[in-house]
Amino acid sequence: MILEPLALTADHDLPAPLLTELTALYASNRAFHALSGDFPDPDDVRSEQVAAALADELAQPGAEVLLARSEGRLVAVVITLAHHPDPADPDPWIGLLMVDAAEQGKGHGSRVATAVEERFRAAGRRAVRLAVLDDNPGALAFWTALGYEVVDHRPDHALGRPCAVLRKVLRTPRQAARVAVVDPDGAVLLFRYDNVEVGVHWALPGGGLEPGETPARAPCGNWPRRPAGPTCCRARCCAPGSTTSRTRACPSTSTSTSTSPTVRAGSRAAPVWPPRTPPTASSPGAGGAGRSWPGSRSRSGRPASPGCWTSGRAEGAVDRPGREV
Repeated sequence: MILEPLALTADHDLPAPLLTELTALYASNRAFHALSGDFPDPDDVRSEQVAAALADELAQPGAEVLLARSEGRLVAVVITLAHHPDPADPDPWIGLLMVDAAEQGKGHGSRVATAVEERFRAAGRRAVRLAVLDDNPGALAFWTALGYEVVDHRPDHALGRPCAVLRKVLRTPRQAARVAVVDPDGAVLLFRYDNVEVGVHWALPGGGLEPGETPARAPCGNWPRRPAGPTCCRARCCAPGSTTSRTRACPSTSTSTSTSPTVRAGSRAAPVWPPRTPPTASSPGAGGAGRSWPGSRSRSGRPASPGCWTSGRAEGAVDRPGREV
């Protein structure tokens, strides 16, 4: 899949062969044009109408027309807007994503959407918006499946058509490392995180790597700062160049007064703080949406806390489904 900007001639016209391709792509989407009313006769979309429509789009400040090709064939056109006319809206917009009807159902649409998101992400944009006509449930299902969420309902600027406004936060994937701590009964130590990007969730100690941080060091900063004793766990990081780290429980030389995580009723597993057996090695992986370290404040202002996971579910965890104007 190649995504490239629309190239005009020296006279700012569309090259004739390209206009022929674009007209065929637009004409193949009769159902959408009948719904949107963008063309007088959806059964007779003409090249001059397509040229005029694209010229109107390019006349908008910050607008860009991108062409998607697969094996040399034009399969989709997408129109983006760097800034919405409303100055209170900080996000770029996807104004149109149209896939050739003969090429639909092959994954081109989602690949083009991902490529557009990558362009915005590379430009430092943190989110992207779009609008879907209220009577276009297929488009709404497509975008929500890609992680977009409805944030508003309002008419569009061009024709006053009722639309749902959707938005998606553009997170930057980064390398992560976590460490698993398991007790003899199979209970796994989890921490309860709460941040503005993901919300409340439970996960193994560790997280996304900070600049210059190695996978071996990432889990080390995750342990709460507690006095030495049976509730304290220190991270012993490996030699430079290693990709693993191990943890060990401090000697049980005193009586702990701290509160251990609560185990779900009916479980035979004992509280897993401190870990009573050497944990497994941590390894680098993808992900990491930002940390809220136990013992410190999360970005939401609420402290994170340790928890216990038994029988495949975290105690008190909150289930979170994976998720043009």
